[in-house]
This record gives sequence, structure tokens and C-alpha cells, in this order.
Amino acid sequence: MTSYVVAVPATTGNLGAGFDCLGAALSLYNRFEFSLGSELQIKASGLYGKDIVKDETNLIYTSLVKFFEHIDLPVPFISINIEANIPMARGLGSSATAIVGGIMGGNLLAGSPLTQKELLDLAIEIEGHPDNVAAAMLGGCQLSATRLDGSWEICPISWHPDIAIAVAIPNFELSTAAARAVLPQTVPMADAIFNAAHLALLTQALSKGNAQWLQTALQDRLHQPYRESLIIGIKDVEKAAIACGAYGMVISGAGPTLLALGHPKNINAIAKGMVLAWQGANVISTTKILSIASGGTTCNAN
Repeated sequence: MTSYVVAVPATTGNLGAGFDCLGAALSLYNRFEFSLGSELQIKASGLYGKDIVKDETNLIYTSLVKFFEHIDLPVPFISINIEANIPMARGLGSSATAIVGGIMGGNLLAGSPLTQKELLDLAIEIEGHPDNVAAAMLGGCQLSATRLDGSWEICPISWHPDIAIAVAIPNFELSTAAARAVLPQTVPMADAIFNAAHLALLTQALSKGNAQWLQTALQDRLHQPYRESLIIGIKDVEKAAIACGAYGMVISGAGPTLLALGHPKNINAIAKGMVLAWQGANVISTTKILSIASGGTTCNAN
């Protein structure tokens, strides 16, 4: 019996000023194997396999169900094997991998009736915003904006090879709901203008690899100042990262993972500095040196 393996990269959303509209795919993957079966069966392995829900509430499965509802076909019995390498509730897009993986797996099992654009539209509908799912599906760095008719324009942003990525993942979770609950309903006009300018500069800084521009562009006033109170030691980690050569540091997605950008020759020192700073705040963390996953989601038949 044919099975399909779908590999979906982790993502980082926002990158500072790009709140809910900018996302980048990272070189860390969850893998999902789908096959038809006689009953629903979900198995999980990998570093975070023990954290995976293995019943009909699993987000991979519920996304697959929404795919079949979307194409107006009954949901078949499915066997799903999950290799979970991305931590949950850490701001690295684990939910986006589940949504993209579920609908891509469903599409393969159904004979691929939907185009990539149709699949992406469905993923955005399920997720509620495009930044993580667009990057996860398409790869690279993606900027999303609404067209006049309300549909989505997805624009790839070049990422210069001299910009390396270090993430520090703490040993505590932060739900997206909790991170959104601290955000204000309105912001001052000055803050909106600040973010518009810094996002525009960020897109240029990423494509050119301009260190001076990045140092300025990674600032934000829409979400990070409100979320800092939820992440113990964040200011100490940021100071350490910059002291070790980082252009700047941002909250990855909704957090609590912190992401620093720097030149490749400095990135290992940056990662070490972030871990040591968090240790000073009695937070245990792990670091990963990652690159941009330019290929996005990949699918293969077994």
C-alpha cells in the first residue's frame, strides 16, 4: 500500500516588525507519513513525540478532516506516523507544520485535486493568519498582504547568505493564546508608523545583508514590548547576544524561543552567549544554529 511522507519545516513568525505578516522557514523539520488504514491510528516518535496527542483531536488529523470537508469527500481511515523534531508552544511553528502536513497529506491521499495555491488558502483559513503557514509550505522568507478582494498576496523576500540564525529554546512553554492576550486592541499612530518604516527597512536589510540596517530594522513596537513580561530574562539574553556580535534579537513567533541574527563567523558565540545569559536567570535552554529552508514542504511516496 502506498504511503506518503510530508516534511514540513519549522518557521519563525514576525521577525520583529513583521507582526502577523512576515515568516521564514527554518532548517528543522517535522515529518508525517500518511497511509490508508482500517481505523484512525496515530503514532509519534522523535525528540518531542511524547508530547503529541494521538486521538481525533490531533491538529494534523483535524486539518486533514477539514481538507476532505473542503473537497466534499468522506474522510477515510488514516494511519499517521509522526516524527516530531520541533518543540510545541515554543514559537517555532509546530502548529503550522501540523496544519500544512495534514492538508498536504490529505491532498496526496485524495489524488492531489488541489493546487498549491488552493492548499495555501486552506491552510491560512485554518491557521487564521498567513505568516507561518506560507513560509512552511513555500519555504524561504515570505511577506503576506491582503489584496483588494481580501485574498492573499504572498511575496518572497530574499535572505542574504551572510545572515545566520541562532535560536535559544527555553524549557518552558508559552501558548499563542496567552501571548496574544497581552496585546492591546489599539496602538498609537506613532507606533504604527514606526513599524511600517522598520518592516520596509527589514525587507531590504535581509536581502542585502546590511548589518547596520538590520540593527535598526529588528526593532518593533506592536507586539514585543507587550510580550517581554512573559519571557523571563529576555533583556539579559538580548544584551548577551548583541555583545557577542548579533545584529539584533527578536521573539520567535509568539515566543518564548528567542532568535538572533548575526554574521556566520559570530553565530556560535552568539548562541553560547544566549544560553549563558538565560542560565543567569535560572532558565535552562538549548540552542540551534539554523539556516533558511528554501525548499519549503516536500512530499514523497514510499
